[in-house]
Order: sequence, then C-alpha cells, then structure tokens
Amino acid sequence: MELVTIPRPAHLGRWIFRIALGLAVVLFLTSAIVFINPGNVGVLIHRTGGGVDPRPLPVGYRFRWPILEEIVEYPVYMQTLVLTRSDREGNAYNEEINVNSVEGQPISCDVSLSFELDPSKVPFLYSSFRTEIRLITHGFVKQAIRQALQETVGRSEIVNFLGKEKAQAVRTTQEDLQKRLGPYGFLVKQFTLNEVRAPESIVRAIEAKNTMAQEALRAQNELQKKQFEAQQKIIEAEGDAKSTLTRARAQAESNQLLAASLTAPLVEYRRIDKWNGQLPQVSGQATPFLNLTK
Repeated sequence: MELVTIPRPAHLGRWIFRIALGLAVVLFLTSAIVFINPGNVGVLIHRTGGGVDPRPLPVGYRFRWPILEEIVEYPVYMQTLVLTRSDREGNAYNEEINVNSVEGQPISCDVSLSFELDPSKVPFLYSSFRTEIRLITHGFVKQAIRQALQETVGRSEIVNFLGKEKAQAVRTTQEDLQKRLGPYGFLVKQFTLNEVRAPESIVRAIEAKNTMAQEALRAQNELQKKQFEAQQKIIEAEGDAKSTLTRARAQAESNQLLAASLTAPLVEYRRIDKWNGQLPQVSGQATPFLNLTK
C-alpha cells in the first residue's frame, strides 16, 4: 500500500507564495503592457502630476507603470462626422445645423465632415478636452461647423445661397473649419452640404422665378431662331436677285454684241442664202412679194 506524503506546513507556504507571485507577475504584465492598434496613436498620461506626455506613442506594444500611468488610444485614420435630421444616419436624434440668411430667413442643413488627426498634435488635443474623440466631434466640432456655416450663410441672400452661391459657400465653410480646427490637430478633408431645407414660401418663390427664367430663355431662343430664318431668307433672296441681274447683264451684253454684228450686206446675204429659188404662187394682178427670210 502506497503512502501519500503530506507536505509540511513550511513547504506548503512556499508553494502558495510562488503561485501568488506568479499570478502577481502575470497581472502586472497584463496591466503594464498596452498594445497600440494600427491607425491609432497612444497618449501617455502621468497620474502622479506629470500631466500628458507631449510625444504620441506609435503602433505596437508599450509599457506603462500600472496605477501611476495610463495610455489612451486616439484614431488618426479618416473619419466622417454626419450631422443630420434623419435617424438613419449619424446619431438617432436630430443633429441638423440651423442657420439664418442675411434676411433672417431660417435654413436647416444636413452636413458631413471628413477629417483626420495629425498624430503629433493628438496629445495636445487630449490635454485640451480630456475626453474621447466621439464626444469632441459631437460637441466642439459640431459647434465649430455651426459657427463657420452661419458666418458664411449670414452674408448671402437665401435665394443665392440655395442657388448660384451654394458651391462657394461650401468651399468657404471648409476653409473656415480648417482655420478653427487646425490648431487642435484636425486635418479637414471634405465638408459637404448633404441637404438644405428652407421655408416653403421661399421654395415656391424660387421655383416660380426659375419657371419664368426658363420661359424667357425659351422665348429668346425662339426669337433668335426666327431671326436666323429671316436672315436666311434675305440671303437667299439677295442671291436670287444677284443671279437674275447677272443673267440679265449677260443677255444685254449678248444682244449688244449681236446688234453690233448685224450689217446690211450680212442681212441681205442671209435672205439670199435662205431662198430656195421658187416664186410664190399667187393669183390676180398684184405684184408678188418675195419673203427671203423663211
């Protein structure tokens, strides 16, 4: 019969200590080593009073002292912020941008902003707001979009903003946003007005104006067409007149040449040349007349 050896209390304590030490090492390494994912940079925060380290941490495994330090990841890849009335895009609640034209007419806009973050400025961005990028974009960035768009639209009449000046307003707003957000590390790639909503009365007035403009353009085109056709007829008539005059002049010159060539001996010769030698058959005492021109 095999005997089971029971560890002595001293040996048992050493085993428990080793196991506890191993678990502590594993837990320490697990919390001390942080992996920075591709497309992100790390921000190192010193909890003991050192603040935020100004140097971003690149992709890979990074060491930090647990409790004393913390690493926060920030995305630097292309992102798009969508602010819309619809609950199918962006957030489930209404985030449309409301502005006013120079006349004070209200305009609501669905917009989107595509941007990247400059990795070298991410630590400054974190130290400025001390929160995650999603809250920054739906707070500070959203307010910057509203201010930039209001300054642009506020200089335009609503009719022009909805029409010929819309593209220029988008470019101006994008440039303004880069100036506002650039110091915090935002690289604005594209600003878009996805949809613009104006008061119904303004929309109807613009539609009526466009209809009148189209009718005027159609009438102008029709007038130009008729003027072109009239000019064509004048050109054709002038051509016919010139052709007739040319033929008349040619005929007159031909007649002049023919008249100049007809002499008395030539006419007499033509008469004799055409006579066949027969006298006309007549009755009575009248003197016969010879017609030598036949």
